[in-house]
Amino acid sequence: MSEYSFFGAVEKSFDKAAQFTKWDPGVLEQIKQCNAVYRMHFPVKIGEKIEVIKAYRVQHSHHKLPCKGGIRFAMSVNLDEVMALAALMTYKCAIVNVPFAGAKGGITIDPKKYTPYELEKITRRYTSELIKKNFIGPGIDVPAPDYGTGEREMAWIVDTYASMRPGEIDAMGCVTGKPVTQGGVRGRREATGLGVFYGLREVLNMKDQMDKLGLSVGVEGKRVVVQGLGNVGYHSAKFFQEAGAKIVGLAEFEGSIWNTDGLDVDAVFEHRKKTGSILNFKDGTNFAKNTDALEMDCDVLIPAALENVINGTNAPNVKAKIIGEAANGPLTPEADENFAKRGILVVPDMYLNAGGVTVSYFEWLKNLSHVRYGRMEKRFTENLNTHILGQIEGLTGKQVNNKEREFIMHGPDEVDLVRSGLEETMITATREIMDAWKANPQVPDMRTAAYLVAINKVATSYAELGIFP
Repeated sequence: MSEYSFFGAVEKSFDKAAQFTKWDPGVLEQIKQCNAVYRMHFPVKIGEKIEVIKAYRVQHSHHKLPCKGGIRFAMSVNLDEVMALAALMTYKCAIVNVPFAGAKGGITIDPKKYTPYELEKITRRYTSELIKKNFIGPGIDVPAPDYGTGEREMAWIVDTYASMRPGEIDAMGCVTGKPVTQGGVRGRREATGLGVFYGLREVLNMKDQMDKLGLSVGVEGKRVVVQGLGNVGYHSAKFFQEAGAKIVGLAEFEGSIWNTDGLDVDAVFEHRKKTGSILNFKDGTNFAKNTDALEMDCDVLIPAALENVINGTNAPNVKAKIIGEAANGPLTPEADENFAKRGILVVPDMYLNAGGVTVSYFEWLKNLSHVRYGRMEKRFTENLNTHILGQIEGLTGKQVNNKEREFIMHGPDEVDLVRSGLEETMITATREIMDAWKANPQVPDMRTAAYLVAINKVATSYAELGIFP
């Protein structure tokens, strides 16, 4: 197997799709390249020693502003990875019609080795470095959580930014994924996993695709395996289970478990919280190796951890009919080729895990508008629906049962509107990619169709700006 480069894999996928476009080669080259790369080293006092921390921020494209992308804390963070993830963000935002360009950041540390106070010092110093070089701001570059970071780190970032930009009225919009009390939006935490569910549900509802795979239409009864029980994997599994699917396998770094009758996701999650491991769950059977879950017989496989977990070596052993890439880059190009030959449908990461950035967009809009979603219309809608229901009951002489009454009279809360917007986004994007695939019979797979959609949208933006003839 060839040496794996994540950014090289993204470029390879880009080139594969670019041949189906009519854009000038110079335009395509500009879209492909990373526009701005910031590699930094800064000192932080940890205990009695000074540590030099290595970190990155990459802005892949400036065809729209602000740039948008997460910040990752992990020992695996390197320039190749950050560039690849920034590029994917550009294409992802284009596909789901979110008006951002792609960016990504990372700090090469193991967050488990630091106290919260030490992590706060590192995060705040990283933020100040970004501010110095104008690599952060509500109209410039808006980070978000990623692997190894969460609401806490985003709260530190916005506090640091606001303190160094006193009086900036839109300072809250400098970062998304914040706690709700610090300008965050309800529904952001589960957004990526819910987006994965919405996207795969739409694919499973497409009869022509299911006929090719020999599957019935719909989520009900589908056998699902999820690799990774972090935020994205947990919520993906949970929403599938609630919709009637059977979660037959779960995998984490410490091991993997299975049960052909289905595992209770919340029960497994609680078991892991208590014991530190998903292994030895009372209703599950341990696999010999944690990678065995990837090769389990199932209908849908959802890799929701790190990149490069399915490669040229283990891809021939994968038995799933559909692979939903909830993680960034879980498949290598060799794995992609193997699945295309075998007729396995790969639903690509570059749009499927766009739930996070979609709801981040809603959070950013909330921060710029300075008003909570639903505040203006909730009571008006409830009063109107109550009046309409009363009129209907009066005219018909029939009473609606309490459950239906509650549903009809309910005015939308923030989380209702956020989820509705996310559902619309994922359904529209899925259909757009499938239409592009059908319109170009030579396009070999759904990933290439997704890139084709993204390239056309980004190139059109450049053309409309007058940057290219």
